[in-house]
Amino acid sequence: MRFREQLRSLPRPVWILLAGTFINRFGQFVMPFLVIYLTKIGYSTAKAGLALGAYGLGHVIASSMGGHLADRIGRRNTIVLSMFGSAASLLALSQARSYLPIVLLTICSAAFGELYRPAAQALLADLMPESERVFSFAMYRFAVNLGVAAGPAMAGFLAEYSFFYLFAGDAATSVIYGFIALFALPQGLRTYQKGERAGEALRVAARDTRFVVFLCATLLAAMIDMQMGSTFALHVTTIGFLPRVYGMLISLNAVLVIAFELVITNYTQRMSPRPVIAFGYLLWGLGFALTGIARTIPILAVTVAIWTFGEMFASPLAGAYVAQIAPEKYRGRYMGMLVTMWSVALCIGPPLGTFLFEHNPAALWASCGALGLASAALLYTRRRPER
Repeated sequence: MRFREQLRSLPRPVWILLAGTFINRFGQFVMPFLVIYLTKIGYSTAKAGLALGAYGLGHVIASSMGGHLADRIGRRNTIVLSMFGSAASLLALSQARSYLPIVLLTICSAAFGELYRPAAQALLADLMPESERVFSFAMYRFAVNLGVAAGPAMAGFLAEYSFFYLFAGDAATSVIYGFIALFALPQGLRTYQKGERAGEALRVAARDTRFVVFLCATLLAAMIDMQMGSTFALHVTTIGFLPRVYGMLISLNAVLVIAFELVITNYTQRMSPRPVIAFGYLLWGLGFALTGIARTIPILAVTVAIWTFGEMFASPLAGAYVAQIAPEKYRGRYMGMLVTMWSVALCIGPPLGTFLFEHNPAALWASCGALGLASAALLYTRRRPER
């Protein structure tokens, strides 16, 4: 199906979901600048990295609960709960100055802020036939990256005036998305059955070898990606550039995705997903491995372009692949398990990355390359015919 026909085939609720996602991601100012913010108010690099790891702990809570809630109370209700809870937590975090409250509120902000992800992805799969899911997930990522293209750049300028503007803007866009979800999104499937045994979905997933292998590969790739918001930010500022340069580099990632991902997906959606995802994970590792030798803005931009192309090959197919292999009754929880891999990576990636960066930056960037190679290899450990 041609691109225009695919666009016309998207139902109205999908467009509403994409619009809400764009608004929310445009205003996700705090997390990319959390390390810089904490070092600016007097905390060490190690403590800043640990706080970002606490964000990852909240992310883990959100991804596991988000998938369960998406199946039990419905996709829309989960998104609404996520957005309003996120706004309240962010405003409270903006006022915290002691380290323990900062860590606890960071966990809460992450738990509420990321609760919507499994629900949004499950709703997208509910609304689209299997043959069009790869394209719809690519459009979902298009909306995400359209927001990210402008968001970090604006946040970089706002941070030079007051970091409070980051928290206030993030909270406001969460509230807007919450109202859009409440009044305009459909409920989606509720597949949780009253007599279902506790942990049944996990047991089913654990017996699905191809899903387990895919989750392991995704965890390794996600640990690479988590350096974008932690050590990559520190690398850019350490070599003498202002926070706005980091913001512009992150925006470059989103601009490239907007320009090329739908074109790439138009071809990759017809391919077997695992080899394409493996190639993407390999490029992810290569791009970050080359960061260690980047000392100028043009070379930094080249490294961003390499791992961005890896992202464009892997990410649209990853969500559609999980929707394809997940039993319908566990779709929300399968999506939750996929998001959990990113959550676990957020817990351990930034603290480990900032530790290596402080002691041996070269080892950090070499490790990124090794993780990319390992994640790609994992996806070839068990080959079977796939659509």
